[in-house]
Amino acid sequence: MYGFGETPHPDFPLMLDDYAKGVADLMTDLGIGEAVLVGHSFGGRIAMRLAARDCRVAGILLMDSAGARPRRGLAYYMKVIAYKLAKKMKCKRLPKGSEDYACLSGAMKRTFVNIVNESSEEDAVKIRVPALLLWGAEDKDTPPYMCRRLHRLIKGSECLILKGAGHFAYLEHPDYTRRVIKAFRENL
Repeated sequence: MYGFGETPHPDFPLMLDDYAKGVADLMTDLGIGEAVLVGHSFGGRIAMRLAARDCRVAGILLMDSAGARPRRGLAYYMKVIAYKLAKKMKCKRLPKGSEDYACLSGAMKRTFVNIVNESSEEDAVKIRVPALLLWGAEDKDTPPYMCRRLHRLIKGSECLILKGAGHFAYLEHPDYTRRVIKAFRENL
């Protein structure tokens, strides 16, 4: 998938639809007629986009998924304004943004901005396949309020919040996660 693993990122910015098309094309190339998609964080956005638009998706399991609109307070908007002012004034040292953004370069930075600024809530309300949301109660990247929001938007979805787990709940509780995935697939 573009920019992940050994697949290079193209020299132009991508949108969520580009990633969803990449997964759909891969399913076609591999002859996958129907699939249960499992998506963590950004992968959850892709899974929701496909579940909302592709009839080959039989179900989705979202793990600490991105996509719900974040709650942003005054401090966030003040940081954005400070950054834009510093950039406009051509300051050499711009205020620091997200660490994920800072480690990117070129078109990947613009892709990052495109992706994080797009809500998946419109996709969520269109999902009509079984959906399970697995979340870490201590997730700071995609906090549990995002899970509850997506749970309300995805009709008939189920939600499991793991106490003491963070953004990588599936790695912190691998045996439990395997059992949840197996049970979810068996109940489709």
